Amino acid sequence: MRKDDCFQLGYVIKPHGLKGEVSILMDVDFPEDYSEMESVFLEIDRRLVPFFIESISISGNRAIILFEDIQTFEQAGELKGCGIYLPDSILPEMAEDQFYFHEIIGFAVTDEHHGDIGEITNVYASGKQDLLAISWKGHEILVPVSDDIIKQVDRENQVLKVILPDGLLEIYTTPDNEN
Repeated sequence: MRKDDCFQLGYVIKPHGLKGEVSILMDVDFPEDYSEMESVFLEIDRRLVPFFIESISISGNRAIILFEDIQTFEQAGELKGCGIYLPDSILPEMAEDQFYFHEIIGFAVTDEHHGDIGEITNVYASGKQDLLAISWKGHEILVPVSDDIIKQVDRENQVLKVILPDGLLEIYTTPDNEN
């Protein structure tokens, strides 16, 4: 399995207990949707390695997982910090005007008034306001993820069509903000 064909579900925080269980932080909107998982991929030495799940208990955005073949605290400790991945193919398909954050990295951004802006390099997700990071003329500009701004998702051509608020680009290029 290639990492490009997966999304990151979360990562291993630490061992839990003495029998090989691990505590994980899940970075998804609805962690409970993953309570029936049978396997995941862990990133070990920059490669995705399949692990089969013996048991899983989810509480909020954290879970306790016991993997098959991991039976000691020491073995579980070796997994600390490993990213946990699942194939993109298991994600429900989004509506035409919706998207998963990981799928739009690398998309071009086109504004109705300014034309081609740049490429999405990251998405900063927070509880209050999610932001698209776009590389534009040597600057990273941050654009709020909002239905008022994002007008169309063109998956086939990997383009996000937007209408930026007046003055947003100028904020990033005024002399006070050059650095």
